[in-house]
Amino acid sequence: MNGSLYKRGQTYYIDYRLNGKRHRESTNTTKRREAELILDNRKREIREAKSPEIKNSVNVCKLAELAQEYLKWTERQRVHKTKKIWVKQLVEVFGNLYVKDLNPRIIEPWQSVRLKYNKPSTVNRLTGCLKHMINKGVQWEMASEKALKLVRMVKPLEENNRRLRFLTIEECQTLIDCCAPHLKPIVTVALHTGMRRGEILGLKWKQVDLNHGFILLDTTKNGERKEIPIDDTLQEMFSEMPHSIESIHVFTDRDGNPYKSIKHSFSTALRKAGIHDFRFHDCRHTFASHLVMAGVDLV
Repeated sequence: MNGSLYKRGQTYYIDYRLNGKRHRESTNTTKRREAELILDNRKREIREAKSPEIKNSVNVCKLAELAQEYLKWTERQRVHKTKKIWVKQLVEVFGNLYVKDLNPRIIEPWQSVRLKYNKPSTVNRLTGCLKHMINKGVQWEMASEKALKLVRMVKPLEENNRRLRFLTIEECQTLIDCCAPHLKPIVTVALHTGMRRGEILGLKWKQVDLNHGFILLDTTKNGERKEIPIDDTLQEMFSEMPHSIESIHVFTDRDGNPYKSIKHSFSTALRKAGIHDFRFHDCRHTFASHLVMAGVDLV
């Protein structure tokens, strides 16, 4: 009988054929020498016509192992940082369980516990990540179709936490007036373009075309190139912002590095402006709402 070793993450697996059928089995070890001994032992058992417990890798893979491969797969995706947080939370609960053992009886009680601390939409995002991970596991032969079918039986929770918060024109001006100097142009861009926080903080001067009057987003969240119109307010603001030919990012700290977070300064501005129940993302809602009120069709 021929056989071979291969790795998934840090763990060694054995690959062999028996009666014309291919089998893959986890050795549950990260040491090559130990894995070789396990493979030799399996060969001997088959040679001696014994009845070994043949386990396909799709039945012995733990969620923690699948999670390692999944995070590698997401490394080059824009959602990697978010997925990393979600996967960490899932592994903390289900990591030691075999993928084949996951089912509604295990997942639904966990959802109920999460609802004590999170909104239904958050729990749905986590559950969706779990389902997607196992779906990829089927493609990678680390999970079975049966396991995927069981997990898909978990129904999404009803999301009753929808909210739409936007500011009036007067509130917008008050908020801008209460912003710290470094924050003022950032909030101005948000309210005048509807761009996302990450798009604004990562904005580069090469994306700002004042001659043609637009901001070019190379890759949006939906994977599309998009031109954002620059109005007169932004045209004047960008023109007056000091920068040299060597400047890369539009919004930088004193060391010339792009801001990683504006949470504290934005909260301070809201407090000074007397504005409550408002998040930075609501600047996007505000922009869209004022377009609608102006008669612009957003579809």
